[in-house]
Amino acid sequence: MEFGLTEEHQQIRDEVRRFAENEIVPNAEKYDTAETFPHDIVDEAAEMGLVGASIPIEYGGAGYSTLESVIIAEELFSHDPGIALSIMACSFGTEAIREFGTEDQKERFLEPVAAGEKISGAAISEPDTGSDVSSVSTRAEKREAQDASERSGTAAEKDGDEWVINGTKMWITNGSVGDFFVVLCETDPDAEGRYNGFSQLVVEADRDGFSADKITGKMGIRASDTAELVLDDVRVPEENLIGTRDAAFMQQMYFFDETRTGVAAQGLGIAKGALEAALEYAQEREQFGKSISEFQAIQHKLADMATKTEAARNLTYKAAWNVDQGNDITKLASMAKEYASRVAVDVADEAVQIHGGAGYVNDFPVERFYRDSKITQIYEGTTEIQKNIIARELLD
Repeated sequence: MEFGLTEEHQQIRDEVRRFAENEIVPNAEKYDTAETFPHDIVDEAAEMGLVGASIPIEYGGAGYSTLESVIIAEELFSHDPGIALSIMACSFGTEAIREFGTEDQKERFLEPVAAGEKISGAAISEPDTGSDVSSVSTRAEKREAQDASERSGTAAEKDGDEWVINGTKMWITNGSVGDFFVVLCETDPDAEGRYNGFSQLVVEADRDGFSADKITGKMGIRASDTAELVLDDVRVPEENLIGTRDAAFMQQMYFFDETRTGVAAQGLGIAKGALEAALEYAQEREQFGKSISEFQAIQHKLADMATKTEAARNLTYKAAWNVDQGNDITKLASMAKEYASRVAVDVADEAVQIHGGAGYVNDFPVERFYRDSKITQIYEGTTEIQKNIIARELLD
């Protein structure tokens, strides 16, 4: 079995590390405290090809593999999770367009995201819908386009060529800064079967009836934008329908192996960053006339933190490699996501403990890592959901 990274992988890691050290670290506290989206840093990241990294080369992206994207995420998140998520989430939702979209949709939506000209988002969760995606209540109905000419001044389009969307989406990343969103809607409430009757539609943020309310006061990842979206009779053309009508639930499930592996990489990065910060502090901080790194209690903490982080890395990289091979890794992806997120919380907690009182304030990054780590156990499927999936796969 080959565990080493290629020279190209190492070059990617080194370039991302230099970018993070120069652009992210000096600004991390500022954006976290202000809870503002780091547009300037995202622009710099776009020039490096870090925005929309997995978008195919033919649409302006870097065409990175899942493993390469995991390497990028690990490195960015090890420096600051909030800004890291802001960079990597610029392409949220484009997975569906990349896999199921028409050529026109790929040109219209993938290319500007890869170029850093537009920010996308995925709108799935609702105020009453989290883990149970099949309970989405946002409705999209076909209507005649009799109002199209009045709004645009162009000739009226054919009857029935618009979707009218009503509903509310909650906890949407990039909600108040995004240019368009891939929205999961119910399109056939009478469809047989729990998972049928849902469709994905691209909704541009400048559509009449679309509004976003930024959510503040988050525990962590504060630089990343989160908002509530309200869609009030929002009209979008038929050509904004992604893939097969009424089949979006299974289309959405198609990407969870990839996206959950991505969150595992986030947790891994947080653990790595917290461990490195703790190692540095332990060697600098002195008590009783010597460095605290010489105390066995601290050494044991560091040893446990490093072991857990390395185990999370191997599980995450294995999941990423298997995604790239096209293997069915539902169980492995959930294992990686559940374990790496747990390690992130545990290692960040111990990093704060090693810092003592200094770790309880934002003079050191471990305070931020500690707050940021918790979300990895919540979004993209909670820890409990991951364990349900692992158990189901084991017993199936």
